[in-house]
Order: sequence, then structure tokens, then C-alpha cells
Amino acid sequence: MLPTISGMKSLISPPFSPLSLHFPKTKPFAFFSLPSKKLNLSNPRFLHINPSMLSPTSSTPSQQSHPETTQSSSPCGEVHVIVGPMFAGKTTALLRRIQAESSNGRTVAVIKSIKDTRYGLDSIVTHDGMKLPCWPLTNLSSFRQKIGTDAYDQLDVIGIDEAQFFEDLYDFCCEAADRDGKTVIVAGLDGDYLRRSFGSVLDIIPLANSVMKLTARCELCGKRAFFTLRKTDETQTELIGGADVYMPVCRQHYISGQVVIETARSVLESQKLQCGSYK
Repeated sequence: MLPTISGMKSLISPPFSPLSLHFPKTKPFAFFSLPSKKLNLSNPRFLHINPSMLSPTSSTPSQQSHPETTQSSSPCGEVHVIVGPMFAGKTTALLRRIQAESSNGRTVAVIKSIKDTRYGLDSIVTHDGMKLPCWPLTNLSSFRQKIGTDAYDQLDVIGIDEAQFFEDLYDFCCEAADRDGKTVIVAGLDGDYLRRSFGSVLDIIPLANSVMKLTARCELCGKRAFFTLRKTDETQTELIGGADVYMPVCRQHYISGQVVIETARSVLESQKLQCGSYK
């Protein structure tokens, strides 16, 4: 179970009770000071900001004597990529990384594709039930406008789940990390059910500071699973589904599974042709 926000101290005005949360639609996020290493996962637009960042700007003696130190450019950001087949724990790894970044006092926000509605539109949910509210978006380029420029500028870390569905993933990561100094953590499928590149996830590998390739457990033999096998006869690349549509498999059972699926598809097609000839 993920920790709740009970015991948090609100830094917004007017203050509110953590037992009765209500966020006006005109204010899609709130700032919190974490008294302990607990992560707020209840606010769908959760951002964490250090209290010192909210205090009035003042110059220290060293800053007054060395004004050039306050004019340094923004630090470069980072891009970290988490890939693997379905059921490999990519979203779990992403949420753990987000929790660690927040516990270290960094401001975080999480995005997912609006196409993924399996467990609700405004939440990221792992296959084992972990849940995190998020920003559902059609494209990443709209993120800054959605949260507002001021809020975006204060962000340190941006998590992106189901990244294969974002066509502008490469451009967003370049801009966020290279120009804006953000740490971007990307989780997504590296290949589709045909083991071909899926979306733009592999395109951002050259941008990455690190790449984590996760594996699942083969549903047929228990060995390490590197691939996703589609169990239905649909052929479109984007087909949202869970265990009812996909299963993780090793190389041996991917190959044999594809043979079985192709054979079944051929049989079905021939039956359709036969039925048509009788009409």
C-alpha cells in the first residue's frame, strides 16, 4: 500500500485539513512540506517544494560580494529510461523513483497518456495495485500550459508512464532536460507484440543518462520473459489491454506462440472464405 498524506503540513493559504482535501479547479496543484519521508500520492497534481523556496528572495553577504554567482545558467537535466515487456514492473520502478526523488526534497509531477484508461483516466496503476494520481495528456507539449509556467519552472522531476503513446516524446525530453534542467524519468514498452520498435521510446536512448531493461516471468515456463505475446487476433499496433490480451513470454514461447497464433488466424480466415462461398 502507498503512504497517505496524513500528517502533512500545508504551505498554501488558506490552510486546510489533511483529513478533508478539496482543491479548487482553478488551482490544479498544491505545495506541501513533508515533515518525514512520506510521499503524497493522493493529490493528482502533487508537487513538492522546499519551504525555503517559498520565502522572500534575499541576498546573502557572499552573493552581494560575488553577484556573478547568482547569474549562472540553469543546470542541465537528466533523462532516465525504463523499458521492458508488459508485466515487467516498469510502472512500479517509475513510482519508486518518483517517491525517492520526492523524499529527497525535489518537486515532482507525473504524466501518462490519455489513451490508457484501463484503471481510470487520472491515475497510474501498476498491475499489482499500486496507484498514483497523475496528469493524463494527449501530447507532452501541452504539459507546461496545463500546470502553468510558474509551476513548471519549479518542477525538478517529471515522470512519464506509457511513454510509447507520446509522439512528441523525443522533443519533450530534449527541451525538458537540455533547456529547462529537468530530470525526466520515462517508462514504456521498447517493442510491440511483433517485437518491433514501439512509438518513440527507443529514439530517446541516445538522450539517456541511464537505461534500465526490465524482464518479466514467462507465463508458460517461468523463465525470464523479454517479450510480449498478444493472445488475440487483432493486428493493430495500439491495442490497450491487460492480462486478457497480453502475456509475457521467453524467446522460445514467443516463437512457438506466434506460430500457434498465425495458424489459428489462417484457420479462421479459411473458415470465413468457406462461409462466404456458401452464401
